[in-house]
Amino acid sequence: MRKINNPYNYLPNYNCFACSPFNTKGLKMIFWEEEEEILCNWVLDKYFQGYPGILHGGIQATLLDEISSWLVNVKLKTAGFTEKLNVQYIKPVRLNEGEAITLRAKLVEVKDNIAIVNALLFNKSGVLCTQAEVHYFIYPENIAKKKFNYPGYEAFINDDIE
Repeated sequence: MRKINNPYNYLPNYNCFACSPFNTKGLKMIFWEEEEEILCNWVLDKYFQGYPGILHGGIQATLLDEISSWLVNVKLKTAGFTEKLNVQYIKPVRLNEGEAITLRAKLVEVKDNIAIVNALLFNKSGVLCTQAEVHYFIYPENIAKKKFNYPGYEAFINDDIE
């Protein structure tokens, strides 16, 4: 397993709700690469509650959407935007503050300029709670660099961390 660098940390005014370490109200997601998948272990916090004791469904959707974009950045070596997000809530995610949940994303296929990603959210016990099929519109790398500040694949890789 290899930790993925966040090269966007160096952009001026970078404040992504999902992955910026600088957004004090954000999710502060950190990603890892394991074979064909992108992973994230994310620690639950009471501030992201929906119903009492349950992780808000919109936060779950955001987590699944964000890990899918990082899969596109690293595995497809480009960027783009979410065209469609189909989320299925299977079981409630209990908000036991301080516990970590696990997210996994894997590429299903690429059709023309649409990447289809399967993203999964597991509770601390490894039970699948939420899944999403994410359709991600992808650009050629040169356009991704111009439109989305995509820094290139190499900026995400840190071979010193295992």
